[in-house]
Amino acid sequence: MKNNFHSAASFVLCLVCLLIITSISGCANVSTNGKRASQQEELPKALGNAELYTYELAQELFANMTTDRQYRYAVVGFVPAASMRQDIAQQGPLMLLSHQLEQGLTTEAVRRGFIAQDYKATNTIIMSDYSERALSRNVEHLRAVQSIDYYITGTIVEQETGAIVNARIINVRNKDVIAAATKFFPAELFWQKEQVSLRNGMLYRTAEPLKHNLKSGE
Repeated sequence: MKNNFHSAASFVLCLVCLLIITSISGCANVSTNGKRASQQEELPKALGNAELYTYELAQELFANMTTDRQYRYAVVGFVPAASMRQDIAQQGPLMLLSHQLEQGLTTEAVRRGFIAQDYKATNTIIMSDYSERALSRNVEHLRAVQSIDYYITGTIVEQETGAIVNARIINVRNKDVIAAATKFFPAELFWQKEQVSLRNGMLYRTAEPLKHNLKSGE
């Protein structure tokens, strides 16, 4: 009788210990999952964060540069690495990336104390019936000689879900690359990610994630 009592007591004690361990483990899982969810929520979304990605590219590009007031920097448009020229027919999700890089890196250079030379600034204000402007691509409106010591430019390599931007600072006189940086820019910087994307002039449908197919039994 006494042995049966001890056996029953041991069984109850083991059961209680098991329940306590299970409860602690469950709390730990909830805490871990909650922490992961919180971390995921803190990650910035690509849409509308072109400035953030440009800033991070500039951080790497100017990391080892020292400002010197005697030098002038000109930010020139970024071009596709394959063709080395802009294609006005390109209508992909990152069609505005080159313009954003040019304008954004000009801002980032000035913020860091560098003197940015705007070679598109006109000799005078151009007036029209409805507006006025001081920027132009018409060489007749621009200075014949530009005081530029360094170019800030680079290339864009298109990827399936975005583009790799390779930026560099080039000495105008001897073409030496004195600084360089690389940054991936996601495709949904300017528009929401779509099911159809354009690559190399051809349309592609975005495949559904594999886990969804497995759940549906396909």
